[in-house]
Parts: sequence; C-alpha cells; structure tokens
Amino acid sequence: MEQKEKIEKIEKIEDIVLRHSRRSMDILRHYMPEDYCLEAAKDILSWEKGTIFLTTGFYVAGHAETDGPAGTVVLAEAVKKLGYHPVIVTDHFCKGFFEIRGLAVEYMPLEEEMGEGFCKQILKKHHPVGLISIERCGRNVKEDYTNMRGISIKEHTAAIDMLFEMTDGIIPSIGVGDGGNEIGMGNMANIIAEKLLLIPSKTRVDRLVIACVSNWGAYAITAYLEKLTKIKLLPDFEEIRSYIEETVKIGSVDGVTHEPNVTVDGYDIAVEKEIVESLHEAVSA
Repeated sequence: MEQKEKIEKIEKIEDIVLRHSRRSMDILRHYMPEDYCLEAAKDILSWEKGTIFLTTGFYVAGHAETDGPAGTVVLAEAVKKLGYHPVIVTDHFCKGFFEIRGLAVEYMPLEEEMGEGFCKQILKKHHPVGLISIERCGRNVKEDYTNMRGISIKEHTAAIDMLFEMTDGIIPSIGVGDGGNEIGMGNMANIIAEKLLLIPSKTRVDRLVIACVSNWGAYAITAYLEKLTKIKLLPDFEEIRSYIEETVKIGSVDGVTHEPNVTVDGYDIAVEKEIVESLHEAVSA
C-alpha cells in the first residue's frame, strides 16, 4: 500500500487527468507534448496582466452540461488571484452560472449572423490578453456544430469559436477538450479523423490541453499554476462539488446521461473527488 501511494504522489498531472479514458484521449496523448498542461500554465503566466476571456457551455438536451463551467470557474478564480481580470464568454444556456461567483460575463446571441459583430464589440471593449476555451463546441470541417453523437446543435450554439479565428496569431489562446469536437481540437484534426473516426472541430488554438473530462484539464492547468507560483489556487473537492451542485439547481445536466445530477460526463462524483485529490497530491509532491 505504501509503495502504491508513493507512485501515485509522483504521477504526472497530465497522466492523472487521462485516467478513466472513455473517448480515446489516451490515444491522442501520444501526439501531444510531454508536459502539455504545464506548458499551458507557463503560457498563461507569460501573458501581460489584463483581461482573459474564458469560454465554456456545451449544449445538451436544452441545457448546458456540467462539464466545462466548473473547470472554467476554477481557472477563472485562479487567474484572478494572479492579477488578471477574467471575463466569461458564453450563451444563455449558462445564464447565472458565473454571476454566483461574482465573475463578469458576456452573453453571445445564438444568431450566427450576429456573431462577428458581437466578437468585434467585446474585443474592442475588453482588449483581452488571452483566450481560454474549456469544453466549448467548435465549428467542424462541414461548417456545423455537432455533439458526440454526431447530431447537429448549430441552432443552439453561439459562434464563440469565431473569437479564436478572428484573433489567431494576434492574441494567444488555449483550448481544453475531451472528445474532438471542441475549440482547439483543430490542432489535431487529421489525427482525430484518422484515429478516432470522428468529424473534428477545425478551430485551432496556440496550446491544446486534453483530458478525459474537460473540467479535469482546467483543474490540471490550475494545479500547475499553483505549483509554479506557490499560491494556493486549486480548490478542495468539496468546493468544486458544491459549485457543480449549484449549476445543477440552476439548470445544468450531465452531458452523457442528460440528467440533472451532480455527475460529469457519466462519471460518478466520487471519480471527480479522486482526480481533484490526486492533483492536490501532485502539487504538494
């Protein structure tokens, strides 16, 4: 038992968030940089102090799913402690999710024809120094937004990926995903199409982060930010669980079961606890 605990304490953060793979993210791992979560954290710390846009909110059966908002809140509150000003960019399916944490929010309309004007408006208003997407659907090569079942959710998805396209090469960006259809997965579009047999998002980012659950990818970045700065940034599991519970009360659902339960992507909340506690161990190791 002591030997097992010792091994777990030195396990890489990237490996922790790829436990329990159900969507072949462990396959994509072979095509990723060794320390991709660490590099994402370093990227953030290299950005000049200013506004960071964080986007999330994946449409599922009339609601936003529980994967995404929790990771976004954790990372937003972390960068806020580090002197940045986080602004959440999402659509009305996440209404109220971030105000309960005192975070600024911009709600993008669903109408595609209004997307470009909205993006230009908030870019001019906030002048962000970086963009971070956590579990946000990106337009695919067929100019559609689809869920993991390949069903179009275009009419329920604001074109927030347009922000990343408009600022490509101008404002640094990070994308966190767990399937292949999220903003950022365009970095590995050919590999996803070949190895996972999926139609991938075409939206690219400067730094891609993968995890078995996108929340975990955001927690991993936060864990590295804490490790690098020595500032307490990663919340305890109970705080995260409480926030997920709050979003369920407001109107989020599990992305796999479509049920308003305190679960994420079909994983029992005990698995979330295991991942968060393992990340805390890795930070302190």
